Amino acid sequence: MSQNLFSDDLLSFIDEWKTKPGNLIMVLHKVQSELGYISREAADEVSRLLDVPLSTIWGVLTFYHFFKLTKPGKYNIQVCLGTACYLKGGDIIVEELEKLKGLKVDSLTEDGLFSLQAVRCVGCCGLAPVMTIGGEVFGKVTKDQIPGILDKFS
Repeated sequence: MSQNLFSDDLLSFIDEWKTKPGNLIMVLHKVQSELGYISREAADEVSRLLDVPLSTIWGVLTFYHFFKLTKPGKYNIQVCLGTACYLKGGDIIVEELEKLKGLKVDSLTEDGLFSLQAVRCVGCCGLAPVMTIGGEVFGKVTKDQIPGILDKFS
């Protein structure tokens, strides 16, 4: 199973980390980095390769907000809802994206092009409200700017 799911590089990484303390989070980060998210099948495979109960893996995956359990869109939209961004209208940005793309937080458009995440901080508080798409940062976003921003990725 792992030959199809995980690359040889990822299998080597897991083998290298298998006996190191604190290996589970490192391995899960690497799996997500390669696959874009951690599917149930990937979690099962990590459980098998590390000989760690699936319940332990699932506990880590659901405790830390960094891990994605659903496949992201080609363009993952992240809207900061940390204090500064929320106070400057981050929630309005989320509402506008929901309206324009039919997206809910942690969902995917039918065409698989866009997904939406609410995040707590992207480290750009002076640019609040902040939205990122595919790693590109957009600051001081207004709801009127969103259609133009999305057009860059459609």
